[in-house]
Amino acid sequence: MTPSARWIIFTCTAAALLTGPIFFPGSSPYAVATAQAQSAHPSPGANAKRPPAAPAAPAAAGQPKLPPRTPFSAADDAAAAIPGMPDARFWADSVADYTKALPSQPGPWLILSTGGEDGAFGAGLLNGLSAAGKRLDYSVVTGVSTGALMAPFAFAGAKYDAALKAAYTQITAADIFEVGSTGDSFVDSWPLKDLIAKEITPALVTDIATAYKSGRRLFVVTTDLDAERSVVWNMGAIAVHASDKTGGDSALNLFRTVLLASGSIPGAFPPVLIDVEGNGKHFQEMHVDGGVGGQFFLAPPALTASDNGYKIPATQLYIVVNAGLQPDFAVVEPSTPLILAQTVGTAVMVDLRLMLDRAFVAAKNSGIGFNVATIPAGFSAPRRGPFDPDYMKALFNAGFDQGNGENPFASAPPPYQNQPTTDPSGGGKP
Repeated sequence: MTPSARWIIFTCTAAALLTGPIFFPGSSPYAVATAQAQSAHPSPGANAKRPPAAPAAPAAAGQPKLPPRTPFSAADDAAAAIPGMPDARFWADSVADYTKALPSQPGPWLILSTGGEDGAFGAGLLNGLSAAGKRLDYSVVTGVSTGALMAPFAFAGAKYDAALKAAYTQITAADIFEVGSTGDSFVDSWPLKDLIAKEITPALVTDIATAYKSGRRLFVVTTDLDAERSVVWNMGAIAVHASDKTGGDSALNLFRTVLLASGSIPGAFPPVLIDVEGNGKHFQEMHVDGGVGGQFFLAPPALTASDNGYKIPATQLYIVVNAGLQPDFAVVEPSTPLILAQTVGTAVMVDLRLMLDRAFVAAKNSGIGFNVATIPAGFSAPRRGPFDPDYMKALFNAGFDQGNGENPFASAPPPYQNQPTTDPSGGGKP
């Protein structure tokens, strides 16, 4: 897992376990509290007016009592669709629906990974590619979690580079979450919801709709927790519905809701309930972070199996990994939050590497170029807490320099520790 994900897991676990301020592991002792991190870097989110609270519900075991959900069956969910928008999404494991949703013409694909605040690297990389004149019009852009949040800007083109930079260099933890249990999570993500509403403007959505009509595709992934399946959202198709005067508001709200869901770490942030209709029933699915089903999305798993003859219909594959992939040694203190953070972080790093290896084989089998960018192994900047703007600016600059450099991408996954490097020059071209 990226360091940012470790921060969030630690924050949320500590919120449940500690009675005092929420502390973050940094220089010993652990002395940086959430309140300190937020007050040290005031932002619009820090002073934002909180939406009116619903009437207080009776507490159960110290937690807010949430309303019961409308019951539905697996068959109902399997048939469910967004009312009025049948083309809005498909199951990530559906080969037929995936194939149908792809562009008719091949082109370069951009795949954006999970990473939380480490998405500053990807934002910087894209800005650097633009500065170097190497930014492509990607025919397919996919995003998961923080990759989903930057994907609309990446898809819409270099004209949104400034907005992308601001989104990853001018925010703090106060713009993302508020500490305090909601009954279904350790923190409240209403600030992130407000931030998405501010950044995903009607003009941006209109530009995405135009690109979709030209044949390009923007996909964002969430996890349907009820079905235990990943869902791919066809954001360009949703954008087209948003430009329709009869249903524009609901489609625009759905566009923003999907982005919130894709970045909602289960247990940490509240899950996102999405209205659907299946078998004549109206109900709400529970969606959480797309990273639950994989750290990035390329194709249904069946199509990337090493023994599958499927040819990915791309000309080049570009994967931006918003993480470093070398182990980061730390003596783990014997506390539940730190043990949890280190364990999950290690598991996600392994998952990222396995997914990269699988994508590399799929690209070779498809006869297309493989290009991957990861946070440089030598990058080191102090971090004072989650979504520290100074840390994010430093990481953005590292990404910018890499994107503006001679070889922003490597042509093979980073070598494992103590593994000889087979491509010492990097060699990947944009």
